[in-house]
Amino acid sequence: MLAKQVPDTRNVGKDAMTAEGTVNRAALPAIFNPEDLNALEQALRLKEQNPGSTVGILTMGPPRAGEIIRQGLYRGADTGWLLTDRLFAGADTLATSYALATAIKKIGDVDIVIGGRQAIDGDTAQVGPQVAQKLGLNQVTYVEEVKGVEEVNGVKKVTVKRVIDGGVETVEAPLPVVLTVNGSAAPCRPQNAKLVMKYKRATCPMERSLTPNSLTPNPSPVGEGNSYDYLYEERPYLTLNQWSVADVDGDVAQCGLSGSPTKVKAIKNIVFQAKESKTLTASDADIEGMIKELLDEKIIG
Repeated sequence: MLAKQVPDTRNVGKDAMTAEGTVNRAALPAIFNPEDLNALEQALRLKEQNPGSTVGILTMGPPRAGEIIRQGLYRGADTGWLLTDRLFAGADTLATSYALATAIKKIGDVDIVIGGRQAIDGDTAQVGPQVAQKLGLNQVTYVEEVKGVEEVNGVKKVTVKRVIDGGVETVEAPLPVVLTVNGSAAPCRPQNAKLVMKYKRATCPMERSLTPNSLTPNPSPVGEGNSYDYLYEERPYLTLNQWSVADVDGDVAQCGLSGSPTKVKAIKNIVFQAKESKTLTASDADIEGMIKELLDEKIIG
């Protein structure tokens, strides 16, 4: 499944954007994208319904985005892949979908690619459909519930309930398929205590090298390494998959800023301040005056 670590937009401040027009992720708390959690729940339900199937978390971001994979493992996912490379930085939806599609091709043998409808740091809802287009797969968007998978006349099909304007419809789609899930779908299950204990020290190599003692309650003296190094030799599952652009055979020109045709022209930080109250009547003159004032103050428009 596709997941993203996003800045918590409830805590946006003046330092939220860089001068280049990209999100300053270091200045904001990072969370699991909410609709991706809804998608994870649907993926885990499919796993329970289909013995032998597995759930993997694919995410792109800086080394700290490995936390998203751990949170997936805590809930029942089986593995994960972190796309991390400076060449991925600053990607818009086109470059992001390209990177994710190349990684999915490398993973191979995927029946269902599932993710949230959109991320709260962009709200475009474009990445899922673009991944489907790049992979040449069927897609179903605005999914409310994945009802199940069955094989009919040698063809495996997934049945989903999706929301449309004015109602709900049930759709069948042959596998492989890309599904994007709404935030109104069932919430994700809580973390499992046993799985937290099993995977709490799971890290990707770059994450471990940047913060060698971050997962150690009693850090080793400088130069002596991480006192839990032996765990990664004894338990290979604690080393998360980490891929660069080269690892997924990506075209550098289509990754990151170089592969992003979307450019931010300007950024404005609008701070709302309480002022004196005004009492308006329902007259056309009062309403037109209010709209003009809101436009002049750039509150709307």
